[in-house]
Amino acid sequence: MSVAAQDSTETVWPSGPAAWWTLTVLTLGVAVGTIDRSVISLLVAPIKRDFAMTDTQFSLVTGFAFVFFYAIVGLPVSRLADVYSRRLIIACSMLFWGTATMTCGITQTYMQLFWARVGVGAGESAFSPATYSVVTDSFRPAKLPAAMAMLGIGFTLGTAFANFVGGAMVHLLEGTGGFTLPLIGHIRSWQIVFLATGAPALLLALLMATTHEPTRKGYRDRAIRDRRRAVPIADVMRYIGYEWRIFVPIFTVLAVNVIVSFGMTLWVPALFTRTFGWQIGEIAFALGMIALIASPAGLWTGVKLAGWLTARGSRDANLRVLAIATTATAPFTIMFALAPSGGIALGLFAASQFLYYMGQAPNNAALQIIVPNEMRGQVRAIYQFVFNVVGYGLGPLIVALFTDRLFHGDQYLRYSIALMAACLSPFAILAVWFGLRPYADALHRSRAWS
Repeated sequence: MSVAAQDSTETVWPSGPAAWWTLTVLTLGVAVGTIDRSVISLLVAPIKRDFAMTDTQFSLVTGFAFVFFYAIVGLPVSRLADVYSRRLIIACSMLFWGTATMTCGITQTYMQLFWARVGVGAGESAFSPATYSVVTDSFRPAKLPAAMAMLGIGFTLGTAFANFVGGAMVHLLEGTGGFTLPLIGHIRSWQIVFLATGAPALLLALLMATTHEPTRKGYRDRAIRDRRRAVPIADVMRYIGYEWRIFVPIFTVLAVNVIVSFGMTLWVPALFTRTFGWQIGEIAFALGMIALIASPAGLWTGVKLAGWLTARGSRDANLRVLAIATTATAPFTIMFALAPSGGIALGLFAASQFLYYMGQAPNNAALQIIVPNEMRGQVRAIYQFVFNVVGYGLGPLIVALFTDRLFHGDQYLRYSIALMAACLSPFAILAVWFGLRPYADALHRSRAWS
């Protein structure tokens, strides 16, 4: 192929309808995956009761079990996403995690539930690297923050659905005593929620056949593109090491933000029931409304603010929005946990979610733009490793350990959340502001890639 022909191929972008349809299906995938992560927070009491768990044991099922195989499977699969069909990888991921989620609905012991959650994490590990790679190759850089915001809507829709529908199911099934199925045995009422939330992933896997596989763009090394082989992990790590001034801040702010965010949100329903005496149905509805209103509003605000800064010549607009959002979120998180009443706590939690999500779309766009195409899947896998293994694995566990071992009582959960946020948030704030200048320099260098 001639150089001219290669250049022509590289500039081809999917048609608008094809790109947006693919993004819609992927957004639904994000939503379905988020439902499973979110709905389990409504099941703290019945799961702990039926399997005789402490808060720490429950956090291991929801956190460590989920990320256990995520850490092992994520990076090898991400190498495939840098070379082979990303649509197929995403479809297989959906099939695997959907099946594992439904398996949670038939477990009979604590360890069976633990290993089913391991399966969910293993399945989801392949989804994000391939998804973000597809989206980055489907939308021009100017439109990428909006596309990332659309994926972010999947998180908020999944959270809202988990609270509205999951909360309603928990309320309706409470007291039924469960059901008995042939060959499986007794199914507890809360397990039906897992059966219902896992099934949609199987349908979405089939729907991936209707999506578009975009042409790969933004190669730093054309020879790698022509060979169609994954970049060795050693080369990826050397690139990250070369650009450490931007990757260290990005990964640091990510790690701290998700530790605090997951550590808080997983325990929010329990905080309201233990501290303010709310019923699960009440808090589920309130959290669903926040996910439908405050979180999407934050995403939209972040995209608009990044665009406004870019139009005024800012070279670090995406990361600057993340810096503003991170700085503003911290005090609201602490005040939420220490609020004197449920109503005030709910308002402060809504504010924290608005500000947190304000930084998410620009954050994702910032990472994708400064990574060469041949490394995007692997770098995204490292990013997701930090997101899930560090954040999702440690966040709930830190809160649980503070509650069980430091404060010695379930009623002190609010102080555990406040202490975690107060200790960790300053590190994220310092890291992200430090990264602004290196990010602008890395963005300038990326414009030379083909």
